Amino acid sequence: MICGVPDPPIIDRSRSRVYNEGLIYWELPEDSCPTDQQVLEYRKHGSGEESVWQIRESVHGCSTVVCDLDRDSVYSFRVRTRRSAAYSSYSPEMSFYTPPAPVFGFLFNDKCGFNPERLLLSKRRDSVESVAGLPFLLAAERVQTGSYVCLDYIIGDTGISQGRHYWAFHVEPHSYLVKVGVASDSKLQEWFHNPRDTSSPRYDHDSGHDSGSEDTCYELSQPFTLVTLGMGKLFIPKGSVAAATGDHGNRVLPMPQRIGVCLDYEEGRVFFYDADTMRCLYERQVDCSGTMYPAFGLMGSGGVHLEEFLTAKRLVYNVDRQ
Repeated sequence: MICGVPDPPIIDRSRSRVYNEGLIYWELPEDSCPTDQQVLEYRKHGSGEESVWQIRESVHGCSTVVCDLDRDSVYSFRVRTRRSAAYSSYSPEMSFYTPPAPVFGFLFNDKCGFNPERLLLSKRRDSVESVAGLPFLLAAERVQTGSYVCLDYIIGDTGISQGRHYWAFHVEPHSYLVKVGVASDSKLQEWFHNPRDTSSPRYDHDSGHDSGSEDTCYELSQPFTLVTLGMGKLFIPKGSVAAATGDHGNRVLPMPQRIGVCLDYEEGRVFFYDADTMRCLYERQVDCSGTMYPAFGLMGSGGVHLEEFLTAKRLVYNVDRQ
C-alpha cells in the first residue's frame, strides 16, 4: 500500500484541559497508514514575541502536556502529523482559556458530614452521586405538609485560609438539584450539626439571607455562597442585583458543561465561571472568616465530578508569575 500525505489530526476539545499546564488530546486520521510522530504548536494571544508559535515536537501518540502557561490568558493550539518525510496540513486552531488563579487541588471529604446512606463516593473520591435509596424513601413518609427535605452536603478535604484559588468540575446534566460554592468551617459545622434547619420555608442556602428580606440586603457578606444547578439550568442566587431590580429572567442560565469557582480570600469575593470560556457568570462578596472549603449540596438524583487535574494535586503555579 502506498501512503501519501497524511490527513491532519483534529484536536479533541472535550478531553483537553488547560490550566497552568495544558493536556491536549487529538484524533489521528482514520486511514490504514501509520504515522511517525505528531507536532503540537501553541501560542499565547497577544502582541510581539508572545504571539510566536512554540513547538512541541516528536510526540508519539494522541496527547501531550505543555507547561508554564500563564494564568488568565488565551492560548491557541494546532497539531500536524508526519509520515516519513511528508507532513500533513495543520489541524484547525483551537483556543483555550487559562483560569484566573492558581489551581486548587482537593478530593471529596469522606468523613466530615458525609452521609453514606444518600451519597455514593467513588473510590478515588473525585466523584459523588446522590442516591436516595430506600431509607430516604421511608423517611419521606414522615414529611409533613410545609416541610422541606434537606440537602446532603459534601466538602473538599482541603481548606483555604489565604490567597486566590480556582477549581473546576462538571455536574451531571440529569441532576435534579445541586448547590456549589464555598462555606466557612464554622458554617459547615452549623449545617452538619443541624441538618434539619431547612424545614423552614424562609431559609435559603443560596445566599445566606432569610428569603423574606434578602432582596433588600443583598450586599451583606455571609460566610458562604452557593449557586443552584439542576435540570440543565444554573440559577443565580436571589440575593443578587438582578433579583433586587426585579429582572428575574437573568437569574436562569443554561448550565455550562464545566463550572469553575475562584475564591479570593483576602478580597472576600467568590466568582463562578463557565470553565470552557472563562466567562464570569456570577460574583459575590463572601465573609472569609476562618477556613473556607469547596462545598457541594445534592438532593434527588445527581452527580458532581471533579476535574482530573485538580485531583492529581500536581499543578503548582509559580506565585511570582503574572
